[in-house]
Amino acid sequence: MTTPATPEQGAAPGAALPDETPVTDVGAGTAIPPGPGGTPVPAGTDPAGAATTGPMVTVAEYHDYATAQGAVDFLSDNGFPVERTAIVGTGLRLVENVLGRLTVGRAALAGAGSGAWFGLFIGFLFTLFSSSHWWAVMLTAIIIGAVWGAVFGAGAHAMTGGRRDFTSRSSLQATTYAIIVESEVADEARTLVTRFIWRSSNPQ
Repeated sequence: MTTPATPEQGAAPGAALPDETPVTDVGAGTAIPPGPGGTPVPAGTDPAGAATTGPMVTVAEYHDYATAQGAVDFLSDNGFPVERTAIVGTGLRLVENVLGRLTVGRAALAGAGSGAWFGLFIGFLFTLFSSSHWWAVMLTAIIIGAVWGAVFGAGAHAMTGGRRDFTSRSSLQATTYAIIVESEVADEARTLVTRFIWRSSNPQ
């Protein structure tokens, strides 16, 4: 009968030991490198419960993140082990809110503002080595930074060719936010969440 080779018996470098099973991408057939934690999450595993020690149950659902965050904060304030809790957003969507029209002038103005802040920082560094006229050095650095920022801002917008003449802000939102906890502490969590809902609906 053949016994498995051990490192002391001259196992080939890089060979998997008997208790080690290489993780393989089913579609590509190539080995997947380990993640930051050292152990990749197996396919089909719920990411919300990957770092937990038991099954997870849902104790509450909300339509906005602020309320879900407030509920978890209430749990924490009342001594609940929040390390056994997770907020899971479902129905994720990317929302881009348009803030206004963007012209070459506005792009130059925004660039000038950014450049002025950078110039202020550089001017402050130069004043550390200047014994006199430090204010002149600071002012010069701010002006130069603002000018170059305006030039680069206007140039960058002009290079788009008018394909994006607006400014916007993007955010990732979910349809619902569920609070899930380990089943062992689910009853305690439900009791506290009920108190949170009652307190929220009956402010004093």
